[in-house]
Amino acid sequence: MATIQSDHGALMDRVYRWQRPIYDLTRKYYLFGRDRLIRDLDARPGNTLLEIGCGTGRNLAVAGRAWPGLRLHGLDISSEMLRSARKRLGGAGTLALGDATRFDAKALLGREGFDRVMLSYAVSMIPDWEAALAQAAATLSPGGSLHVVDFGDCAGLPRPLRRVLLGWLKRFHVTPRLELGNAAARVARAQGLALDHRRGPFGYYQMVRLSR
Repeated sequence: MATIQSDHGALMDRVYRWQRPIYDLTRKYYLFGRDRLIRDLDARPGNTLLEIGCGTGRNLAVAGRAWPGLRLHGLDISSEMLRSARKRLGGAGTLALGDATRFDAKALLGREGFDRVMLSYAVSMIPDWEAALAQAAATLSPGGSLHVVDFGDCAGLPRPLRRVLLGWLKRFHVTPRLELGNAAARVARAQGLALDHRRGPFGYYQMVRLSR
């Protein structure tokens, strides 16, 4: 397991080492639903937010502006992406290198639980994504909620466009998780959480909210 985790971290560093400077500029054209997810956080001043797979820190920065007083935390397996996140957030957030499928939040981030947790276009890049989903839900404080957005089945798109999109995503080791809703339902049953699963326009993205 340790070898798989370290291999995935090395892969992500290779993928993003040269893309890192242009990542946010390019991804805004096809990572839809991220800002909708942030608007749905319904956070309060003093609440804690953890983004698992925080990448460049873009979402954390947007969430901090949208919800003043939110305490920001980020975890990523790529040290390259964390370089960008640290530069963007400065002292405004606590960031750590770690694996989404198994991490000690207290040791890495100084907290055992969080009021809000986000996974934004991360499960489609995590090999053991169901374990990551369960781990994310387990970090919720009482009354907390987990918010997930990722690619859907894109069934509403013209077939040629869908083929082009899926081919493009494959180049970056991205696999849409069409079973996300069912996996979230299993996590909800196992951990006693409430589940909301929504479909974005044309099925391009899907959103999951798990509430404790």
